[in-house]
Amino acid sequence: MPVKVRIPTPLMKLTANQSEVTAEGNTISEILNNLDNQFSGIKERICEENGSPRRFINIYLNEEDIRFLDAEKTQVKDGDEISIIPAIAGGH
Repeated sequence: MPVKVRIPTPLMKLTANQSEVTAEGNTISEILNNLDNQFSGIKERICEENGSPRRFINIYLNEEDIRFLDAEKTQVKDGDEISIIPAIAGGH
């Protein structure tokens, strides 16, 4: 079941400058693995070695932060949209 994945600008160099791609899987983790199969190296920029999303990367499923769902085990279904958003820090 394909889902739409929004790619942040810093990672678009890995997706041939595509801001949206499709990936398949039943969970966020499977989606990230599928993305890595399509775009080698993308998962290591999003996830820690144990597979959990890096602290400064926010992943949203249909505009809901997966940290408040079931993290990388969150179920996805056909037509869902996933957004990968690097945290913005800084300023006074």
